[in-house]
Amino acid sequence: MDNNKALVVFSGGQDSTICLFWALKKFKKVIAVTFDYGQRHALEIDVAKTICRAHGVEHHVLDLSLLSQLSPNALTNHEIEVAHGTDGKLPSTFVPARNLLFMSFAGAVAYSKGAKHLVTGVSEADFSGYPDCRDAFMKSMNVTLNLSMSEDFVIHTPLMWRDKSEVWELADELGQLAFVKEETLTCYEGVIGDGCKECPACELRLNGYEVYMNRRKS
Repeated sequence: MDNNKALVVFSGGQDSTICLFWALKKFKKVIAVTFDYGQRHALEIDVAKTICRAHGVEHHVLDLSLLSQLSPNALTNHEIEVAHGTDGKLPSTFVPARNLLFMSFAGAVAYSKGAKHLVTGVSEADFSGYPDCRDAFMKSMNVTLNLSMSEDFVIHTPLMWRDKSEVWELADELGQLAFVKEETLTCYEGVIGDGCKECPACELRLNGYEVYMNRRKS
């Protein structure tokens, strides 16, 4: 395994794009993998391709459409309303086993490409109620990958303890604040940049941006 090579789990959204720039600063060789799992907007994949092409990153798209067949959720079924979780329930955008499968397949790609490091943009600080974004899960996944392939992978989660304002701060530190704001796709309605400004993903993103910009001015 190449200790200077990293694979980024990449969606073309705010968090994964910041992780891509983080990896490009930290490692000599960076590749990215995007998963086509029947998400609401195929535009996500186009955005991911465009960003990787613009920064000279080797990019792979894997078909995980099986995910859309496993359990009803708002990210793979347009008839389900995007909504926050209530009464202790998970948000309607939770896709069961998504990160479990993503990290498993990312590990397989990393193995085939000789990449020791895997980078993903999950966060426990702003995890929206998703259990597969927790630090404990990622640590367990790291152990599982190593045992399953008899390798010594290292999973990096640069955003794990950052709230959204701190995520924007990292983008700024990397010199990519404007790019992330204008060229990434986080919106559940498929609007690039600032998005629809109404869906839960946009609310989280925009609130974090405003908090960071106010903090930067003070």
